[in-house]
Amino acid sequence: MTSFEGFRCTDCGETVDDEAPTRCPDCGGTLDATYDYDATELSRETLAGRTGAWAARELFPVVPDGMGEGATPLVEAPRLAEELGVDSVYIKNEAHNPTGTVTDRGLAVVAEAANRADADTLALPTTGNGGQSAAAYAARAGLLSRVFVPSRANFINKAMINVHGGDMRVVEGRFDDARETYEREREELPAADEEEWFPAAAFDSPFRHEGLKSVYHELAESLDWTAPDAVVVPVGHGATVSGLWKGAREFDELDLVDGTPRLYAAQPDGCAPIVEAVENGDDPEPWEYPDTVVGSLEVPDPAGGLPAVEAVRASGGSGVAVDDEDLLDSAATVAQHEGLEVSVACGAAAAGAWDLADTGAFDSDDTVVLLNTGTGNKDADIVRSRLMGRGM
Repeated sequence: MTSFEGFRCTDCGETVDDEAPTRCPDCGGTLDATYDYDATELSRETLAGRTGAWAARELFPVVPDGMGEGATPLVEAPRLAEELGVDSVYIKNEAHNPTGTVTDRGLAVVAEAANRADADTLALPTTGNGGQSAAAYAARAGLLSRVFVPSRANFINKAMINVHGGDMRVVEGRFDDARETYEREREELPAADEEEWFPAAAFDSPFRHEGLKSVYHELAESLDWTAPDAVVVPVGHGATVSGLWKGAREFDELDLVDGTPRLYAAQPDGCAPIVEAVENGDDPEPWEYPDTVVGSLEVPDPAGGLPAVEAVRASGGSGVAVDDEDLLDSAATVAQHEGLEVSVACGAAAAGAWDLADTGAFDSDDTVVLLNTGTGNKDADIVRSRLMGRGM
C-alpha cells in the first residue's frame, strides 16, 4: 500500500487533493508529492524480493505497469577510479531503459497519471529525449502525444517520436523557441479543439520528477544499502538531481540507508545557469546566450532550476561547468577505458568528476557515482567528429 498523502506547492505551501494535478491551482507553482513516512512499512527485507524502478512502490503517488524501466546496471569503473584517485567509481547506466534514457522513469509515471485523469494527450516541449519517451509511453497507454522539439534535436529522437505515432512539431531554433510555440498553442487549444492535453514537461507535472527518485532507490540497494560519497549528475532542467536528492532523503528518513551523498551538478560551460547559481549563492537566472553541443543539456531557463540548486546545496555538493571539448573527450575516455557507450551528457559528468578531483572535492576512500543519463548511440557522431578533429 502506498503511503502517498497528496501534493504540496513548493512556492505557496498550498495542499492539492486532486489525484492528477499538473501545477498549483492557486499560484502555478511546482507541486511535490508528500507521504506519511511514519506509516510506511518498508524495510530492506520487503525490498529484497522486488525489482525494477517501482520496487519501493509505497513511495510513489501512482505505480505504472511500465515497460521494464529501471533495474539499470551499476557498473564498476576501476580505471576511472585510479585516474580520479578515489576508492571506487561506478556508472549508473540509464541507457538500459526502454527508450534509452533516464527520462523513461518520469514519463512512465506521467502517462499512468494522465490515463487515470482521462486525458487524451501527453504534450510537452523538449530538447529531444523527453519527446521520444513521451511518445513511447503515450502509445503504451493508448494516448496521443504532441511533441514540440527544436530543429537542432538529434535525428534519432525526432525519428522515434514519429515511429511511436507522436505528432511532432519541429520548431526552428533552440529549446526556448520550442517551449514558446508549445505554450502559445496550448493557450489557443480550448477554442480550437476538445482534445485535453496533460502537460508532461519537466516540473509541469509532479509525477515526472517523482519518478526520477527511483534512480537513487536502486543505487542504494546496489551498493549494499550504503550511500555513495558523491554522485555527479548531468543537469538540464534539474529534475534528475532533484529526484535523486528526494530519494536519498527518503531512504535516510526510513533508516534504509545511513546518510546521504553529496550531489554535484555538471553542466556545459556554454549553458550553466544552475552551476552559476550554486557558485554565486543566488537563485538561478536565465542563461542569455546558450551554446553547447550537448543539446539535451542546453536549457537556458530550467524549469526546476531552484529545486536543483537547493538539492545540491543541501547535499553538501557543488556545481561544475566544463567546456564542450573536455566533455566530448571524457565521453570517449569512458568508452575507451571502461567499454561503456555513454551519452555526451554523461561526458559532462565525467569531465566534471576530473575537475572536481583536481580541486580536492573527493577523498581517497570515496565511492563516486557518475550518472549516464542516456545511450551513447544518440550522439555518437558528435564524439566521433571530435576524435577525427584530433586526428584519431
